[in-house]
Amino acid sequence: MFTAFINGIILTGEETIEGSALLIEDKQIRSVTDPRSLPPGIRIIDCNGNFIAPGLIDLQIAGGGGYLFSETPTPAAMKAIADAIVRTGTTGFLIAIPTNTFEVYNKVTSVAAENPMPAVLGFHFEGPYISPQRRGAHFLSCIRKPDRDELDSLLKDAGGTIRMMTVAPEVCTRDIIECLNNHGVIAAAGHSNATFSEAVEGFGWGIRTTTHLFNAMSQLHHRDPGLPGAAFETDNIMASIIADGIHVDYNMVSIAKKIMKERLFLVSDAVEESSQGTNPHRRQKDRFTLPDGTLSGSVLSMLTAVRNCVRHVGIEMDEALRMASLYPARLMGLSDRGKIAAGFRADLVLFDSDFNVSTVVTDGEVIEINNL
Repeated sequence: MFTAFINGIILTGEETIEGSALLIEDKQIRSVTDPRSLPPGIRIIDCNGNFIAPGLIDLQIAGGGGYLFSETPTPAAMKAIADAIVRTGTTGFLIAIPTNTFEVYNKVTSVAAENPMPAVLGFHFEGPYISPQRRGAHFLSCIRKPDRDELDSLLKDAGGTIRMMTVAPEVCTRDIIECLNNHGVIAAAGHSNATFSEAVEGFGWGIRTTTHLFNAMSQLHHRDPGLPGAAFETDNIMASIIADGIHVDYNMVSIAKKIMKERLFLVSDAVEESSQGTNPHRRQKDRFTLPDGTLSGSVLSMLTAVRNCVRHVGIEMDEALRMASLYPARLMGLSDRGKIAAGFRADLVLFDSDFNVSTVVTDGEVIEINNL
């Protein structure tokens, strides 16, 4: 089935196109073409001058739709989470699992393996091999000393559902990072008290990115630049950042962007309210906290993070969108996501100048949001 989107401003990830139609067939983008050349009898969606962008990709979101997945690892919860996140314009995401018990780890991976969903890319395990000094909202009782045999067994049992793991470089050995790489898991440095030299050593072992830059990590200091400085100085290392103005001041987002350029990408680090388990999040007006007030997550959607980058950081719209689509797709090796181009997945988000979502297309399925 063909569907054409007309009267939209198409932000492809490489250029901005006006006056053309975007044509998709089933689950795939076919072309950007002249509206007068569209085949007869196809479905037409009038975008009414709104923007059309690639579906957004969030590599760290713990829940949605009323569920925190680590607390309620069921097929129904996964579907509710996916449905809620997709409606915000995010068409691909990793479910973040905070430092937890191996019983929970095994449960969440088995549910995902048995219930595949187009938008769920897998899991981002934050821990358990992290620094107690930089644990943030993670509970001390679940943090473990790295063990190669234990990790190898966990990854084998997960059956490829774990796609990223946050570790503290200073508590790991080369063997641990190589184990992650051998299983196709992206190693991310975070929840870490690493010195500059410890972080650089970890990058040399195969760590490829950092988790929520500046948060829950050694600080950028003039006597030891720490993990942020090491990320700045290592040309092949990427970094995620939470652009809500709370986790990171917008001026610091701007500084990081100027230094890292295409290596910096957005995550939401959003959670859901929870009263059980090891992460009892409480929703405040503009953030989530633990009962003691510790910052524990954001209330962001990825499109809101894009809006914040445009309005508060001064990043151009097309570049802010790349930070939320193309750049995370590159890190994940997703060669058919993150751009609007022939042969790519039909994953799209349509939104107006106030960043209100009107329509989402996920794996070719058109979902009308009607927020405009």
